[in-house]
This record gives sequence, structure tokens and C-alpha cells, in this order.
Amino acid sequence: MNVLVTGGAGYIGSHTAKALARAGHRPVVVDDLSTGHADNVRWGPFFHSKLSDSATLREILREYEIEAVVHFAASALVTESAIRPLAYFENNIGETLSLLHIMLDAGISRMVFSSSCATYGLPKQLPIPEDHPQVPVNPYGESKLSVERILHWMGRTTRLGWVALRYFNAAGADPEGQLGEEHDPETHLIPSAIAAALGQREYLEICGVDYPTPDGTAIRDYVHVTDLAAAHVCALQHLASGGESVALNLGTGEGASVRDVMAMVERVSGRRVPKRDASRRPGDPPILVARSELAGRLLHWKPNCSTLEAIVETAWRWHSKSLTAPVGPELAAFG
Repeated sequence: MNVLVTGGAGYIGSHTAKALARAGHRPVVVDDLSTGHADNVRWGPFFHSKLSDSATLREILREYEIEAVVHFAASALVTESAIRPLAYFENNIGETLSLLHIMLDAGISRMVFSSSCATYGLPKQLPIPEDHPQVPVNPYGESKLSVERILHWMGRTTRLGWVALRYFNAAGADPEGQLGEEHDPETHLIPSAIAAALGQREYLEICGVDYPTPDGTAIRDYVHVTDLAAAHVCALQHLASGGESVALNLGTGEGASVRDVMAMVERVSGRRVPKRDASRRPGDPPILVARSELAGRLLHWKPNCSTLEAIVETAWRWHSKSLTAPVGPELAAFG
């Protein structure tokens, strides 16, 4: 298929573009480069554009005979969303509406949507199943849930087929070393711990050491970015073969604490990770772990390289050669 990849210059989007090309599809990337990097686009055409530029988008869909869309483009910082909620709603919801209008006008009826476990809010049961109540506790999660609801109703009233993939904690880097995680600011645990180990961050600040967990730090379900990329290819194949529209969790079903991650970074790197304990961040639950059996049944997907060791090893190889500029001691409690 010819596949439009919005936000395809970003972290998960670029890994997915590579996976699509490997599977025989042609990824066509559109990204406004607000957070993405142009040098991440290596497996197909690239257009520097916002989704609200309807003339450019219509021309791309026509020229490249686009048959499906994988939609990553979004603002994705939880803390920032609480400070600038209107900007998050305008970008994450408004740009998606523009995209859907143009898609449907062009007769494109397949979308894989990058959603998030942030739609669930504070978990009432663990591991978290897909039918868990969705009560977001921040504007970012609310924006993702709003798009899921829009897709639900568009699927009911048009020919649109969709799969929403609710990621837990994306982590790691391309095993071949071509792509990695590059955020500014960097708030995710693993690259922040690696930066501290490399001396490029003064210390890692752990936000919360008194959670009701075995070691007092928060537990998260880390999924290798290449496993997430593979799930998008499986989701497109699911839709192409007439599969139902559905929202699915992507996780491993197992959690690692902040201290577990720090210990693995120290083991893989052979370096100490300097740290400083701090208070919890408001709204951060002690544990987030997924139930992902449904993705296995419907998409025939399973995480193949999402052990904590594999995640940290690939991230270490990427960041130890790529991070060269010093950074300050920013908050990085967990991913």
C-alpha cells in the first residue's frame, strides 16, 4: 500500500515508516518538524507541512495514490498539556479533523491512530484491559480519547475503518542503529538515565520514591519501539483484510520500576547513574501495566524485543554515540 504517515519524522513514526518499507509498503511522510527530525525520514517521500494545509495534503494524497493513513502527528507532553490545554486540543483534535475531512473526500477509508494509555487515567484494575473506564487526568489524554470517540462515530456513519493503538511506555532504539529517541526537552526515563550516566545531565531526578510498590518507585510497562512499529503494520494488514475497527492496548503485561531501569542502565553502560529523589508528580499512578492479549488475537502481534535488557541495550548504543550536547537536570521521573 501507499501509506501516509503523519508525524513520520518523530520517534515512533520514523520507526514505523521503516517497518512499513520493510513490509513492502511505501510510506509518505508529512511532518511539521515541531518535534520531529527531517533526517529520520529515509524510506520514502517527505513533505514539511501541517495537516491543516489542506491544499498540500490533497495534492499528496492524489499524487501518491494514498490508500491508508497512519496518524502519529500530535503534541505529546503531559505536563505541557496541563499548562497549554487549548493548544493541545487545537493540534491533536483540530488537525485530526482536518485530516479526516480530506481523507474521506479522497475516498481513503483506513486509519491507524496513535493513541495512548493516558486515556485511562488512574487505573482501577491491573493489568489494564481495553474495556477499562477511560477517565483522563490531563488534557493530553483527553485529546487522545476525543479522537478515539471521533473515529468511533465516523466508523458508524461512514466507510472509515480504524484501529486505535493505546501505547504504554515506548522505549528503546532501532537495533540497526539508524533511529533513536530525540526529544527536546527529554522527559522520558531511559534516555534521561543514559544522559546522566554519560555525564550529559548532572543527575536523574526521580519524582516519587514513596509509592506503594516493592521499591517505592513507579512501575511502568515498557515496550520496544520496534515492536510498536510492527503493530502498526499488523493493524494496516488487519484493516486491509476487512478486519473490524477496534482500540487495542500495546504493552508487555509486565512492569519495571524506576529503580529497575536505573540498575539496568548501570549494568549495560558500566557507569553509575547519579540521582536525586524528589516528590511525586500530581496525577502519576503508582503502576501502569497493560493487558495486550486482544492485540495478539486480532493482529497476531506480540512484543519480540521488549525485555528491559534489550530496550536499554539498544537505547544505550544509540544515545552513547548520538548525545553530544550537555543538558541540564530536568525532571525525568519515568517515561
